[in-house]
Amino acid sequence: MNKIKVISAALIIMLGAGTVTLTNAATTNPLIPPTTRNIAAKAAAVQTVPQKTYVYAEPVDMVNYPGKYLNKNVKFKAKFDKYATLGLDYKPAFRSSDKYITFLIQRSDVTTHNVPLSELKIFLDRKEAEKHIDLESGDQIEVAGHVFSNALGDVWMDAEQFTVLTKKPASASKDTPQQ
Repeated sequence: MNKIKVISAALIIMLGAGTVTLTNAATTNPLIPPTTRNIAAKAAAVQTVPQKTYVYAEPVDMVNYPGKYLNKNVKFKAKFDKYATLGLDYKPAFRSSDKYITFLIQRSDVTTHNVPLSELKIFLDRKEAEKHIDLESGDQIEVAGHVFSNALGDVWMDAEQFTVLTKKPASASKDTPQQ
């Protein structure tokens, strides 16, 4: 009976070692065509990279309950308001003004005026912001990112994905004569 257990254990170990050897052979063996090696290497890489998931959140809810969103990945749609320097270089939630710019979105709970949601500090890499320098107040955007602090009772967030959904229609120029 003990011999069967020992033989079974040895077979399992050999099977495991054989699988590892075949996987390594597929990615390093010069006799296997490079395309096959690349496919095996890419398949191994794809399996090890987890996708980041984001939960949908309402920005006004985020500022009302900042602790609920701390260390969470969130996503939302909003109206862009303006680029700013709000919160940059603040030590407890530091983001350098050399590398980042802040942008504000409009409050969705105020519909009669354009009011920025200044309690939500959203940091965007300056290089990414330069791609969207032509944004105007009222343009529809989608933002996904990570809430990294709730210093001062506010929400501090790194924008990891920034997408312009729709641009506000251009208003008639003041130089255009009226008919």
